[in-house]
Amino acid sequence: MSANELQDLADRIVAQAKAGEQIEAYVSRGGETSIRVYEGEVEHFVSAQSESVGIRVIRDGRTGYAYAGTLDESVLHEVLADARDNVQFGTPDEWAGLAEPDGVPIVKQELWNDTLAAFPTEQKIALAKELETLTLAADKRVRCDDSNYDDAYGETAFATTTGIRAYGRENGCYVSVGTLADDGDETQTGFGFSVGRSPAEFDLPRAAREAADRATRLLGATKPQSKRTTVVLDPYVTAQFLRVLSSSFSGENVQKGRSFFADRMGESVANPIITLIDDPTNPLAYSATELDGEGLAARRNVLIENGVLKTFLHSSYSARRGNTVSTGNAVRSGGTPGVSCLAMQLTPGTATQNELIAAVDDGVLIQMVQGLHSGVNPISGDFSTGASGLAIINGKVGAPVREFTIASTLQKMLLDVVAIGGDVEWLPMSATGVSLVIRDVTLSGS
Repeated sequence: MSANELQDLADRIVAQAKAGEQIEAYVSRGGETSIRVYEGEVEHFVSAQSESVGIRVIRDGRTGYAYAGTLDESVLHEVLADARDNVQFGTPDEWAGLAEPDGVPIVKQELWNDTLAAFPTEQKIALAKELETLTLAADKRVRCDDSNYDDAYGETAFATTTGIRAYGRENGCYVSVGTLADDGDETQTGFGFSVGRSPAEFDLPRAAREAADRATRLLGATKPQSKRTTVVLDPYVTAQFLRVLSSSFSGENVQKGRSFFADRMGESVANPIITLIDDPTNPLAYSATELDGEGLAARRNVLIENGVLKTFLHSSYSARRGNTVSTGNAVRSGGTPGVSCLAMQLTPGTATQNELIAAVDDGVLIQMVQGLHSGVNPISGDFSTGASGLAIINGKVGAPVREFTIASTLQKMLLDVVAIGGDVEWLPMSATGVSLVIRDVTLSGS
């Protein structure tokens, strides 16, 4: 089925609308490849394709939804009939409705790579094997837990009775490797990865080197003394914190009282050096996209500018409920759209990580956190998470440390940021990494 056929399918569904009905058709298809190599042999291989259609019908403030995991013509009439039947079970909602064209132009991006689409399976396997070989050669103390190649593609077509008609497609890939470093009875873990729109963009030597370094540098680690200290977050750790922070910018969560930013619009919520944006129009972001989950143009939204809270993110539903407009942040994770950040990025500074460390007399370089999502209260902002890394003494990294926790609140952490690095890392997630220096963090060790 071609792109035009996918769009035509959505159009034909919407054309069947009856008087008094709003109909949305969301048609998609995609696929993924997942390969895991261990000791030079393929241990796990998955190549999966999927297609689906989701239909929303809204009448008199009630919403009915139905879904099918096929685009077979014989099933489409049943899906539409089921959605109509489900309207009667919907709860009346004064804000129920579909997105409407808002005049924001789509930012065209090169999100589809033909080389990746045609890349042979044998070469995908070869990349995972090569990454394993390079990693093992990096340090004799290192073993590979697994070496992986992953890619995915997707295309979607939207049509609504309110006038939306949109089509988009994208693909991407990454490799990753997990490591174990042995020294006597002690074993430490590490990881490395590289992302791209095509395998030609991979940097396998760097991924291998980082995976070996992350594991070996923690050998001999001890538990540090408890104290309040300055931490330097590795870019990967910063990205994890940003992902946790993302839910606080959801207009839906604000309306439900689940965001500590509620009622703080226009206030200073962070150090003025912080500007945080959600920018899915940046093609360097792994999660870049042209469309949101309702077919509206994805767009650049400034969340915090020079420390001041500027924007909450909205789908068309949360926008109606909040008497505002959609920010193009609808996402699909099942049936009806929700709200989420799409591609978070801190505006970087210029310093390298080593330069940031050189300005810290006493602190810790945090290279890994454990259980961050479960250790954060998204409503209060309180967090406590296990961590490991390297001590910083007089501007230089020192001995490895582990088995400690770092704790603060997300609100305080934003205010306590004192420096942002220029070492931007584009990661296989919805947030970009950069080194971050934060003062006055509680470290609990021995």
